[in-house]
Amino acid sequence: MDQLKAELSAVLGESLSRLERISEQPYAHLYAMYDNEGNALSLLAKGYVCHGIAQQEAYKLSMLAREGEIRVPTVYGLVVTQQQPYKELLLMERLRGVSVEAPTRTPQRWSMLKDHIVEGILAWHRIDSHGYVGTVDSTQENNWPNWYAQRIEVIWSTLLKVSAPLLTLADRTLLFRTRQSLEQLFNGYHDANVLVHGNLSLRSMLKDERSDQLLAMLNPGTMLWAPREYDLYRLSEDGMAQDLLYHYLSKIELSDGFLYRRWLYALWEAAARYIHTGQLDRPVFDMGGRELLPWLE
Repeated sequence: MDQLKAELSAVLGESLSRLERISEQPYAHLYAMYDNEGNALSLLAKGYVCHGIAQQEAYKLSMLAREGEIRVPTVYGLVVTQQQPYKELLLMERLRGVSVEAPTRTPQRWSMLKDHIVEGILAWHRIDSHGYVGTVDSTQENNWPNWYAQRIEVIWSTLLKVSAPLLTLADRTLLFRTRQSLEQLFNGYHDANVLVHGNLSLRSMLKDERSDQLLAMLNPGTMLWAPREYDLYRLSEDGMAQDLLYHYLSKIELSDGFLYRRWLYALWEAAARYIHTGQLDRPVFDMGGRELLPWLE
């Protein structure tokens, strides 16, 4: 931590008294920075454990800001670092507020907040990809089922080559069965690809703690062009997240296949994160398997 603080002090041109880790994600950790007098800087430092993710996020944030109606953090700079466990650091705007996970003061405020969030998401989802699909660093002209099948093949072949002790034989069998059932799971699929946030969750949404008004959306994923259903599958958790999902679905109807494909996405995203971080989100993986299994049979 001291070496990271010294490096950031050199980059910023002023001595930092301390760093405070304020959030932890599979790919990155977020730090608040404090000057010599103990005052919080208006900047945050986000450290990434994988190469290339910081640059992708910076591009994605600029794209979302340009094309949408919801505020996203401004990026001020990218630093390549050797301070373990990080590969890169992103210097970005510090926004005040609390996560949308915090309950609103009244049901009426929650209803208004849902409207604001959904309208913001729809502003991104109305931007057509014109035939492109994929992540920030590898878009291509293709349809979603074919592109996603390619993604699964890459994840599957990597799992066969690396040590993955947290995946049991039953886990691998489940992944293999879903891989073999892709044609069935995407039967009748016809949705267009749009601009997506790529990491929609209540934790990625910031609101004012007093007024319960939406302030910004944070932590976008690396996915750039994808169908709306891929942006929404993370809102399948019971409670406020699912309530927000149903509110979206009251505005825009998705195909019936979203009911089971959302668990396919959750399952393979957990596998992909395991490869990159060494951490398996067992609750998400197991729930995805349980919900998807009836559709495989």
